[in-house]
Amino acid sequence: MTKWTTENLPDLSGRTVVITGAGRGLGLITARELARAGARVVLGVRDVAKARDAVAGLPGTFEIRSLDVSDLASVRAFAGAWSGGLDILINNAGVMDVPAARTGDGLDLQTATNHTGPFLLTNLLLAHVTDRVVHVTSQLHTRGRIDLADLDWRTRKYNGMAAYQASKLAVVLFSLELQRRLTAQGSVVRSVLASPGIARTALAAHSRSNVVNRFKFLTNSPERGALSVLYAATEDVPGNAYVGPDGPGGLRGYPAVRRQGKAGLDEALAGRLWEATADLVGAVAR
Repeated sequence: MTKWTTENLPDLSGRTVVITGAGRGLGLITARELARAGARVVLGVRDVAKARDAVAGLPGTFEIRSLDVSDLASVRAFAGAWSGGLDILINNAGVMDVPAARTGDGLDLQTATNHTGPFLLTNLLLAHVTDRVVHVTSQLHTRGRIDLADLDWRTRKYNGMAAYQASKLAVVLFSLELQRRLTAQGSVVRSVLASPGIARTALAAHSRSNVVNRFKFLTNSPERGALSVLYAATEDVPGNAYVGPDGPGGLRGYPAVRRQGKAGLDEALAGRLWEATADLVGAVAR
């Protein structure tokens, strides 16, 4: 069976894509390939100058805008400045297994970056989206545990990897509930999940678990890891599809439609998580 690669990307001329955290790593590769296929790609990044340097000389149309998804004011400013259509929103920005820290809003940094901020951004931009929202998650969501009473790690003893796994499960549940709401509204917009497996990027390399070096034989190159995101963003997949590597355990390989973990299919939990997250970020669609 033929493996899906960037050569399979369709013509994206006339399409507009927003990618968060696209100044390096998987996000930059994704931005590069979507622009090469003809899309207008808007990079939402913390460091505008570095992102501008990163795309300098690349073929295609890029626009760089300031966005820190862990900062709710930054998210609101980015969304408030948006006008016109938006075909695809890719929530790519993330951190992994970082030390305990609080954002300027008083939120847990890892949860805010991986889940809370993207939740708010998606809700604020959703009226503009015409095709789909792609949420970048991780196969490690299968090990995540959601504590709705302490979603923001205020009372529990903080554990960086546990917080990462929980945030990525939250992403999966967010997609589930978002798709339920879109379907109930009769919307054609899709919510889709993408897991790059374990990709050899700065994200995983900086994890205190040393996951890349310990399990290098199970990892994807950054180029191959980005394929899952590109597939999820451009192929005709159903709502709440989970795209990940086709190899054992979903850790490496080429993209294919897989199945998220059982916890990520808990509709009741997904609904309660939506409400809990909305409480954290303030007034959004409930």
